[in-house]
This record gives sequence, C-alpha cells and structure tokens, in this order.
Amino acid sequence: MTDDNKSLEEPLVDDPERRDFLNTVTGVVAGAGVVAASWPFISSMNPSSDVLSKATTEASLTGINPGESKTVEWQGKPVFILRRTDDQIKNMTASQGGKDPEADSDRIQKPDWLIVVGLCTHLGCVPSRSSDGWFCPCHGSKYDNSGRVLHGPAPSNLKLPPYKFVSEDKIVIG
Repeated sequence: MTDDNKSLEEPLVDDPERRDFLNTVTGVVAGAGVVAASWPFISSMNPSSDVLSKATTEASLTGINPGESKTVEWQGKPVFILRRTDDQIKNMTASQGGKDPEADSDRIQKPDWLIVVGLCTHLGCVPSRSSDGWFCPCHGSKYDNSGRVLHGPAPSNLKLPPYKFVSEDKIVIG
C-alpha cells in the first residue's frame, strides 16, 4: 500500500474540536425543530377573531328612560342596563341586600345606571324584569334593583361586568 491509499482507509482521528462543533450544530438544529413543531400548537392558544370581536361591546344609553332597562350582548351573555329612578336609587342606597350583602355604591359607577350580567348565579338562567328588580322563574331567585340577591337558591348577587362610560350616553363593556 502506498501512503496515499493508507490515509484513505484509516479511520478519522478523534478530534475534540470537531466533535464539539458537531454537538453544537446538532443542538441548534434540534432546538429550531422543536420551536418549528410547537409553533402551531402555541399559536392555537391565541383567541380567535370572533372571540376578540366580542371582547368589548359598545352600548348606547340614549332612549332609556328612568325606570326602563335595556339588554345588550357581551361575550355571548346578556347584560342588563337599568336606568334607575330617584325612588329606586333612594331605596337601594338605604338597603344592603339580602343573602349576599353589598353596598349599592360598590355596585355602580353612576347612581342612575346599573349594569349587571343578566345570568342568575344559581344555574345561569336569564331572570325576568319586575318592578322591584329581577325574578328568575326557574327556581325562584329574586334580585333587587341593585342586582343583589334577596331570596331563593342563588348564592350571590348578579355579576358586575367591567365597563366604563366613554360619554354621557355611551358605555363600553369589557
């Protein structure tokens, strides 16, 4: 054998620098593969466009006279907007509610407007409006004009959605 043939047949010499380089390249390629494979899964956790469109709801308060209410939809749930009369405000300020006592001032931003999620806190039914609050016909829960539960199986007051007044006649819920 000649020296040229001998060098082709010999195994490669163990080179630590080459091994470290190959380990680093393999690790980088493997890491990039994991990121590329997991990206669709991570991206699927973002809210879809139809959910984002329901994240906030604008509601006009025009045309709601004292003592009247309006129902709007926010995130697929009914939201009751009640324009309270002076007598209703006075009565609600004087009482603390029944089963889940809470001050009226903690439930409102402006005294003449009450905004609550219109789902009974017992089983999620939609209560009906009555002159002195709301009544859930499914199991008999009764709520006052501040959305506080007075009696029945409902364990807590009607929930308060996050909202803000953007003008005198418009609110944004969410």
